[in-house]
Amino acid sequence: MKESGNKSGKVGLESLGIKEAKEVLWNLTPAELVEEALKNGEGTLTDTGALMCDTGKFTGRSPKDRFVVKDAKTENTVWWGDINIAFDPEKFDRLYDKMVDFLKDRRLYVRDAYAGAHPDYRLDLRIINTQAWHNLFCNNMFLRLEKEELKDHNPAFTIICAPEFEADPEVDGTRQANFAIINFTRNIILIGGTGYAGEMKKGIFGVLNYILPEERNTLSMHCSANVGKDGDTAIFFGLSGTGKTTLSADPN
Repeated sequence: MKESGNKSGKVGLESLGIKEAKEVLWNLTPAELVEEALKNGEGTLTDTGALMCDTGKFTGRSPKDRFVVKDAKTENTVWWGDINIAFDPEKFDRLYDKMVDFLKDRRLYVRDAYAGAHPDYRLDLRIINTQAWHNLFCNNMFLRLEKEELKDHNPAFTIICAPEFEADPEVDGTRQANFAIINFTRNIILIGGTGYAGEMKKGIFGVLNYILPEERNTLSMHCSANVGKDGDTAIFFGLSGTGKTTLSADPN
C-alpha cells in the first residue's frame, strides 16, 4: 500500500481493516488537494480561483437515510424515531466490510483533525475520503492539528466517506442506495452513495450531541456566540443559513 504525506504515527488504517489501497495520501495541504481534485476531474476553478465541485444527485442532506446503530450502548440512551432511525449492528458490520473491500482499488485521502476547541470537549477525528475535495472540505470544517500533534494522534471517531459506493437496500438494510450511519460502539460513521459533503459535518455534530450530554454532562446547542465589551455573552440561535456565524464574527 503506497502511502505519502504527513502520516500520523500512533494508529494506522490497518486498525480499521484497511490493509490494501491503490494509494493513501495523508493530510495533504489545501493546494495539494485542489490539484488532486482537478486532476481527478472532481471540479473546476472559478474565475476567482476557487474550486467548484458538483455534489451530484444530492444537493443537501438526506435525513431519512441517516441511521444510528441500535445496540447495547445506544438502546436506552438514544431517542428513537423519525430523527434517529435504528440500524441493525450486524448489518452495519457487513456493510462496513463491503465498503472496506470497495476501497482496495481506490486512492484514499486521509485527514486527521478534531472537533471541539476546548480541551474538555475535544473529539479527535480521522476522515477517510475517496474524493480530494471532500478532504479539502474537512480541512476547512474541522479544527486542524499542528504538525507535531500528528505524531501522537489517536482518533476517537472515524468517518469513511465513499460517494461512489452504493448500498443494496434489500441486502444491506438501508432505505435507498445512499446512507449515513453512526455506530457509537465502534466509533465509526459510514457515508456512501451521496456526494454532499455536509453529511460528514452533520455526522460529527450528531456524535457530539450524543457524547456531550450522555458522557460529559454538557448541553450542546446549535448556536454561535459573541462576547461584549464587559465580558457578557450573546448567544445566537437559528436554523442553518439564518446568519448565526455572520453575527458572531462581527467584533462589535
